[in-house]
This record gives sequence, structure tokens and C-alpha cells, in this order.
Amino acid sequence: MRITDTADLWYKNAVIYCVDLETYLDSDGDGIGDLPGLTQRIDYLADIGVSCLWLMPFYPSPRRDNGYDISDMFGVDPRYGDHGDFVELVRVAHDRGIRVIVDLVINHTSDQHPWFRKSRASKETPYRDFYVWRSDTPPDTSEEAMFPGQEDGIWTYDEKTEEWYLHHFLHTQPDLNTANPQVREAITKTMGFWLQLGVDGFRVDAVPFAINQTTLSGADEHEFLEPHDYLRTLRAFLQRRSTGTSSAMILGEVNLPHEEQLAFFGGEDGDELTMQFDFTVNQKAFLSFAREDARPLAEALSERPQNLSTETQYANFLRNHDELTLDLLSAEQRDEVLDTFGPEQDMRFAGRGLRRRLPAMFDGDPRRIKMAYSLLFALPGTPVLFYGEEIGMGENLEVPGREAVRTPMQWSRDKNGGFSSARPSKLARKVVEGPFGPEHVNAAQARRDPDSLLHHIGRLARRYRDCPELGWGELRILEQPHQEVLAHRMTSGGQSMVLLHNLSPKSLVVPLRLDEQDQGSELIDLLQDGSCGIDAQQHTEVTLEGYGYRWLRMKRPGDPRLL
Repeated sequence: MRITDTADLWYKNAVIYCVDLETYLDSDGDGIGDLPGLTQRIDYLADIGVSCLWLMPFYPSPRRDNGYDISDMFGVDPRYGDHGDFVELVRVAHDRGIRVIVDLVINHTSDQHPWFRKSRASKETPYRDFYVWRSDTPPDTSEEAMFPGQEDGIWTYDEKTEEWYLHHFLHTQPDLNTANPQVREAITKTMGFWLQLGVDGFRVDAVPFAINQTTLSGADEHEFLEPHDYLRTLRAFLQRRSTGTSSAMILGEVNLPHEEQLAFFGGEDGDELTMQFDFTVNQKAFLSFAREDARPLAEALSERPQNLSTETQYANFLRNHDELTLDLLSAEQRDEVLDTFGPEQDMRFAGRGLRRRLPAMFDGDPRRIKMAYSLLFALPGTPVLFYGEEIGMGENLEVPGREAVRTPMQWSRDKNGGFSSARPSKLARKVVEGPFGPEHVNAAQARRDPDSLLHHIGRLARRYRDCPELGWGELRILEQPHQEVLAHRMTSGGQSMVLLHNLSPKSLVVPLRLDEQDQGSELIDLLQDGSCGIDAQQHTEVTLEGYGYRWLRMKRPGDPRLL
């Protein structure tokens, strides 16, 4: 299974925008965001430059884990609307050139899911094997729990059947036995259903847990040969069922080092996940931000696997809907980032991350914030935004756990930030207060201010879409004397860009030595007026202000391209 038409690989230069329906826009005044509300804001997303909308879980759920504990994979939670509302959202998005992907949770279900209820009813039911059970007392697994403090291990005793069931997350999220062919078939039916309703792909939650069969009992009896075969099966199904002229994609959450992520792409064959979030680059970026030293980030970028297939791509992000996890850093590095950006204990999560948004971590400094988002769009790969990032929203530390960053979207200075007309006590979540509250940070105000973060991100998104080098190109880190500066070059199809970012507040002049064929060329700035010449020795100098950044495209003599 190979993709040969590169025009199908739309995700390689997409701008992805993640939305939590519950907190985006309430259209009917019940205090809960919904599908019709999001549909009303599709033009807003198109104006920013969004080309792919990612919907967090909107399925029926007890919502013990922000909807990732699903009780019906085919349904729409009635609080958000119905299937008709979903289809209308997809239609409107497609009309504006925006693709839609949805969360696919293959690792676990809610304990309220009919499968699990039947699984607990008897040891003899076929649904028993949909989950992972053990009759012997498990050892201490407290270090394996994803929510320390909430769970003391990954096995929970069921009094009804007197056995333990596996759950890497909350005990209300029992793990599926993906070694079971019936479970696999059920998951592919789910994919087929949503593809038929028009979605363009899936973001897959907690991928390593779904194929970690070392803890799954009964794998042998299912003739389960190799865990990654499951991902190959999902990818092959996706390609068979893709409709229209573009290929559906599958974006995986794989929080592992680069060398381990390679297997989840399917190696050089590229026959598993089409995209993965780059958690290593994300975490090293924040180490670089904390130190005002670009070397950790440059090292992480240099260590990315280079032998990927054409069909695969990394997704870059600064913040997402979870905590800013730092578990791929050393203990000393993790403490350094925590001390810099989370000096108070209530800013931290589970000892391994930060439950904060970027503007608050940067103390609201607009220069530093704009530099960080320029860096996001300039990195090789596909940029991903979390709703509210485009206007500089902050977090609400009064909200427990990860939900500190999942506060209502701030549309205006009006009641509830324009999110809902309901009484504040009826809101799905409390609106942020203080310096990052809607009276200071909102989309309406940002749209009127040409210097706002919203307009800045819109310009970056448009320039990114104009620069195939960034999504398709080959990376080279450029040598220069300033440790505060990340200088890299992206080249694709004979086109080349030089990108520089100053992670410190001091102004710097960056000398660069480029390639022999570059002499006599110009570096044209794509974000502001200006250019830099390249002399006969391939030298040039670029001036960067404090927290400055430059996107420079190589223009050789006689090059007719419009820049």
C-alpha cells in the first residue's frame, strides 16, 4: 500500500486547529458549546488560515476525562447537537476549503460503554475478551499510572466477577484488548462510519498503549503476531475507504523519543501512521525557551529520523489540550523548565508537566510570544494550534488538572466572554479572570488591532501555506556564533529558505556562510520589507532584534518567482 500522487498529501502543509466543542461557542444558551456554534465560526477559522479542523471527542460520554471516556463511538453527545449538525459542520468547513478530522480512541472506552457492561456481566460472555482481565493479584503498578494521585495503579478489582481489569488511565477507562480481532473489526467500523459522514482523517489517542501487548492476556490465542500489524491494518483500511480526490490521514499521539517513533510511521515503508506529534521537539523547545539557548532545540531537530517515507510527516505544536508534558527530558532539565515556567505548585501537573498556556508562561511579553509562534510555523512539518492560542488566552488555575487550559473561548468583552448567554453558574467551565480574562484578551478586540497576535498568526499561516519548503523541505541547521539563535535552512524542489529566531531579549547580528551556488543571490524577507545580499564568499549578515525572527527566501539572479 503506497501513495503515489503527492497532490493527495494535503496534510504535509496544512494548518491544523484543535477545538473542544464544549468550550468553543454556545449557540442555544445552555452554557455548553455545540456543533452549530462551531459552524458559525468556520469563516473566522478560514480568515486565520486554518486548513484542517480537529475536533476533540464529541461522542456520548460520562466525561470523567474530558470526553475521552467514550460510551458510544458512533454517537453525538446530545449536549452538542446531533448527526445532522455534524454533517452540516463538515459541509460548511469543506465549502471553505477546511478539512475535518476527529478523535479516534482505540485504547480504551468508558466503563459505561455497553461492551464493558457486558464484559462484567459474566466470565463466559464473548465481550469478556474485549477487555483485559487477570485472576491473580497484580503487583504494584503505581509508577505506570498516567494519573498519579488519582489512581494507585493500572489494575482495578471488579467485585462482581472477582478479577482485575487493566486501565492505563482512569479506572473508569478500561483498556480494550486490541489483540482481539472482534475489537479490531469494531474499531474499523467506527472509522468507516465517520469517513462516510465526510471526515478527512483521525487523530488517534494514546497509540503506544493500544498496541502494547506485553500486558495483554490471551494475545497468543488470537494469533497476534506483531503489535504494529494493527496500525498497518488501520492505515490500509483508511486508504481503501478514503473518498474523493484527497487521502485521509491518521495523526498519532506517540509521546516517545524519535528513534522509537520511527516504528510507528512504519519505518521506510511508511505504512502505519501518516503523521505524529513531535513531543521531543516540543519539550526541547521549552528547554531552549527557559535557557534562552537554541542548542537543545537544534539538537532535537537534527536528531529527527531522516529516512521517512514521502507520505509521513511530523506535527509541531507549542501547547495542546493536555498538560505540557516534560517526561522526555532528564530530571534536571525537567526541573529547570518547571522552575522557570511553573514556579508555583498549582501550575504543575503530576510532577511531570505544566498546566499553563504559553502567554502566561511568557508573562504576556508580546515580543516573545510572537517569536514563539513564528518558530512554530517555521519548523519543518505541520503546525497545530489549540483554540484560543491565536488570541493569547491564558489558563484558569482554579480548575483542577488538565482542564486549566480548556476554558471557554473568549470572543468579546461581553458576558462570559461572548461564549454563552447562560448564567455563569451554568457554564461548562469557568471563564478566565485577571489579566488574561476576556476584558483584556478577546477575538473581537484582536480583529480590530493590526498588531495583535491574531493578525500575526494569520500572516504566519498564509506565509506558511505559500512556502512548500516548510512542509516538504529538507532541514539543515546553519552554523553561527550565537547560542541564543536558531538558524536553519529548508530546501525543496530547488527552492530554499533561511529562518532565524532569537530566543533572547538582546539584539544580535548573525553572520552566516551559505553555499557556493548562493553567491550573488539575495535573501528576501517574507514577513517585512528588507533583504540581505550574499557576497562572493557566500557570506551574509542578518540583524535580529530582541526576540526577533526572519523568514528569508533565497532569490537567485534571474529568478522570476513572485516573493
